Amino acid sequence: MLDLEFVRGQFPAFAEPSLEGWAFFENAGGSYTCQPVIERLTRFYHQRKVQPYAPYPASEASGAEMDEARSRLAGLLGVESDELSFGPSTTQNTYVLAQAFRQRMMPGEAIVVTNQDHEANSGPWRRLAEDGIEIREWKIDPETGHLDPAALEKLLDEKVRLVCFPHCSNVVGEINPVREITALAHAAGAWVCVDGVSYAPHGFPDVGELGCDIYLFSAYKTYGPHQGIMVMRRALGEALPNQAHFFNGDTLYKKFTPAGPDHAQVAASAGMVDYIEALAAHEGVAPREVAGLMHAHEVTLMQPLLDFLGNRNSVRLLGPRDAAHRAPTVAVALQGPAEAAARALAEHGIMAGGSDFYAVRPLQAMGVDPAMGVLRLSFVHYTAQHEVEKLIEALDRVL
Repeated sequence: MLDLEFVRGQFPAFAEPSLEGWAFFENAGGSYTCQPVIERLTRFYHQRKVQPYAPYPASEASGAEMDEARSRLAGLLGVESDELSFGPSTTQNTYVLAQAFRQRMMPGEAIVVTNQDHEANSGPWRRLAEDGIEIREWKIDPETGHLDPAALEKLLDEKVRLVCFPHCSNVVGEINPVREITALAHAAGAWVCVDGVSYAPHGFPDVGELGCDIYLFSAYKTYGPHQGIMVMRRALGEALPNQAHFFNGDTLYKKFTPAGPDHAQVAASAGMVDYIEALAAHEGVAPREVAGLMHAHEVTLMQPLLDFLGNRNSVRLLGPRDAAHRAPTVAVALQGPAEAAARALAEHGIMAGGSDFYAVRPLQAMGVDPAMGVLRLSFVHYTAQHEVEKLIEALDRVL
């Protein structure tokens, strides 16, 4: 069991007077920032806000912290240091990748996308149809939102060069079997791109063990600064054309970053690993075992919420009703506008959102009007049981 007092002690938001009395359930839109990240960002701006990698102390310290962030995050994710790069956002990173594939692929070759994804891992790939690339859609079950790997097999042949899908959807919440899907795609000769934005906040994955070729997530949802983090495995990275300055093309972690990185935010990203390692030491486990502790805590809190929502005829719960098979990103379709319900919950001290959350395609596929949106209730491992109880009580009044 997680020591929740220790966990919440690592997040200044829980000691912030202006947030007292509020329960935060919009973590899928961005998490609270942990103390080590804030400390590193503050130190960088105070002491090291100079051009990095020059031969004077402040600059050397600046560059060393940026290198540290890349190296330690890569180690946590089970990949090589130069296979990890930073960008302004996951949406931007995916767009850049799509341009690289645009240059490499030939008309008639195919990419598989899903209609379960956030638009960031769907739209940029679909636009390649303008250049003659065939786009094949791996469709979700319209009732459950489930992605069936057997349906993917029917889409795979010698023309498919890339398969793109989410580790879990930001409205369906079901955790997709990345290893199984990756094995199917690789067996057909295709590369694999996984959007991990909605999964990574619930435990940094071992990307090396998953086997996918690209893994993307957003640091501002994993307790860090507003950066997109991309793992690009070496074999694919070397095969794709350079998207950066021509003289950076031989450096893997620079090759898909056209713009200069935000030095301070890159350096501060090491604070995410500081936090995971501190939590691991406190709990007496290895850093990669922290994800299991997070998941167990989240499942315990999530099941009562799923049971409550699943038993109400006035709402439609999207995704699995078994907490063990999903992330705690819980979306429900209502009989009225979701934004109005979120506003009503705010009157009870609940911070939540009502929107389409850039998941227009999955909502349409499940028969939900994106204009009405869904009420999304998302939490992470620092959420407490009394906050979930408060949420359920507020929902009972509002719904």
